[in-house]
Amino acid sequence: MKRVENAEWFKSSHSNGNGECVEVAHLDGTVAMRDSKVEAGPVVTCALDGWRAFIDGVAHDGL
Repeated sequence: MKRVENAEWFKSSHSNGNGECVEVAHLDGTVAMRDSKVEAGPVVTCALDGWRAFIDGVAHDGL
């Protein structure tokens, strides 16, 4: 499994650049998320299936 220390973080293409973003990294079947303002801070991970369900819910339910 790819480690968080070696992750390639990215922001949404919808980010407005104000510095208050969530960054995401794909880690071999897991998705990691962190606050872009606190790069050394905590990281939350979830299974890829859970991430897809979250994104689908946001896209279709407007959460």
